Amino acid sequence: MTHAVSLLRTARLARASKPFLARGGPRNVRCAGCRLIPSHCMCALRPVVPTRAGVCLVMADIEPLKPSNTGWLIADVVADTFAFGWARTEVDPALLALLADPQWQPYLVFPGEFVAAERVVTDVLPADVAAGAVNKRPLFVLLDATWPEARKMFRKSPYLNHLPVLSLQSEQLSRYKLRRSQRDEHFCTSEVAALCLELAGETLAAQTLEAYLDVFTNHYLQAKQQLPVDMEDAAHVRLRGLRLQSGIGAGR
Repeated sequence: MTHAVSLLRTARLARASKPFLARGGPRNVRCAGCRLIPSHCMCALRPVVPTRAGVCLVMADIEPLKPSNTGWLIADVVADTFAFGWARTEVDPALLALLADPQWQPYLVFPGEFVAAERVVTDVLPADVAAGAVNKRPLFVLLDATWPEARKMFRKSPYLNHLPVLSLQSEQLSRYKLRRSQRDEHFCTSEVAALCLELAGETLAAQTLEAYLDVFTNHYLQAKQQLPVDMEDAAHVRLRGLRLQSGIGAGR
């Protein structure tokens, strides 16, 4: 399956001067579809949920190369996912065109404490109504990077300065186990996307993305420890049920 993140990964690999080796992960050949070793492949579990909302990933340089990157999971689930590499000195014209596309109402998702109060919104639909953009589709712009990188990207991306900043208010603590954050309230990228989808009224897509992250985390950690995957555990059962709700057969 080719989507925006896989295409960005291919382009980034083409520019690399040496092979990228994932830190702490298995050195085996990986599946091109899910980035896991073949014995733990989860391509057959990939869910696709129709959504009105879209996601725009602005990715730090090596994020597309990391097998643990969860932006890939968003692109698996949400068909209208766009991915662009970030650079301090230049911006992809296609990103600017997307942000200016009249079908979309972009929201830059970032903590409100770092932004002037007049830019901050905490909900999606009221902001659309206030802007006279009832028919526009929400586009969630996520800075896909480590927290220090994301703060730098936020400061040094003036082409994002005109966007309203969506500040998430969830009290949920991150359950992401593949990369540790110094602050529990820092979400991984797919968790942020799930919270955004929920705000946009895309409850099935939000729940599916959450379940898909749990299954991916399970497969990734089991592969790392060279242990088999239990396809009947709670995470897999939940994902199968959500895939049936979205019209995807449990056996596919």
